[in-house]
Amino acid sequence: MMIYGLSTCAISRRAQKDLEENGINVIFRDVRADPLSEAELAKLITEFGDRLVDRTSHDYRALNDWLKHSEVEVQISAKPKVMVRPIIRDGDFLYLGWDEETQKALLAG
Repeated sequence: MMIYGLSTCAISRRAQKDLEENGINVIFRDVRADPLSEAELAKLITEFGDRLVDRTSHDYRALNDWLKHSEVEVQISAKPKVMVRPIIRDGDFLYLGWDEETQKALLAG
């Protein structure tokens, strides 16, 4: 299982901890230190669309007007912190965030 997040993100770290405590082997990828490739980002955008950007975050509000009106891939490439975190890949399945629904899906078995 792969978690895409930021090493400084409390929610990403919580997801990793919860998964590991349930015996799940997790690889954590900090998207600032190891940015997503164009193909990886395109797949995430296909799956989640505009939901991939956290428009309520301080980092998003701090973007200049040009970036705010740019495509999702431009926003995330320029400022990875605007990406909703964590994104979890479990085989062919992708999950956005660490909400109750995602926890149920991944910790149920």
